[in-house]
Order: sequence, then structure tokens, then C-alpha cells
Amino acid sequence: MNDQRIVVGVDGSEYSTAALRLAGRMATSLDAPLHLVTCLGSSDFFLASHLPEDSSASATELEETAKVQVEQALDRAFGDARPERLTRDVKFGAPAKVLIEESQDAQMLVVGRRGRGGFVSQVIGSVSGACAAHAHCPVLVVGQDPNGQPV
Repeated sequence: MNDQRIVVGVDGSEYSTAALRLAGRMATSLDAPLHLVTCLGSSDFFLASHLPEDSSASATELEETAKVQVEQALDRAFGDARPERLTRDVKFGAPAKVLIEESQDAQMLVVGRRGRGGFVSQVIGSVSGACAAHAHCPVLVVGQDPNGQPV
């Protein structure tokens, strides 16, 4: 049994769902734990947009909304067949910085090619680019085909 985890960054985007799906297959094949990380930055407008219009988002509300987004991503990626050694974590901080820190004790970091925000014309997002350049382990940057399958 391999105890060195595979870390996957999830932000709720289709690219991160493809990354999660592929990371799950890799973790199962390598008999490794899968650790899902969602990051909340100080200006996380996507999560705040899921809260009622008349409320201001507290850290607790954002964290709860992020947990719902994580569960939805897990449902999209795996349905009822989730990997056995799955853990999840919501962290506060810049996503690239948090994922690079999480990569210190990982055998691999898996991220989607693009996430929420940014420019559609970018080939690779700023978070995935920073992770590829600075992670402490190998990084797999996952794109997706038109049917949402990892490529």
C-alpha cells in the first residue's frame, strides 16, 4: 500500500472535475490516498455568488459553500463510486500557494488546465502554471475533451 498521497486541486470548474476524475483513477491504480483541496482566496467571487443576494459572505459561509461545491464535484467525477482513501480540505489562501505547499508531501499534484476566472484564450491558467513551475512533486495538468473527459 502506498501512503504517499495524490493531491488534486478542485475549484468547481469543468477542468477541475476532469482533473479530479483522472486523479481518482490514478490514486486507485497506485493504491494511494487521494487528497482533494479547495482554496478560498480573499476575493472568491464565484463562491460568494452562490449565497443569497442580501447577505455578505462570512468566512464560515464561504467555507460551507465551498464544501457543497466539493461534494458536487465529487458527484460529477465519481457518482457513488468514490475512491476509498479520499480526504478533502478547504483551505484559505491563494490557490497556487496553497497547492504548492500541499505538494510537499505528495507523490503527485493534479490540477485542471484552466479554472474559474482568467482569460478564455489562455492555454494554461495562472494557478496550474505556477504549480507546474514550483511544486515539490511531479504535476499533471489535465485538459478535457468536448465530452468533459480528461485528456
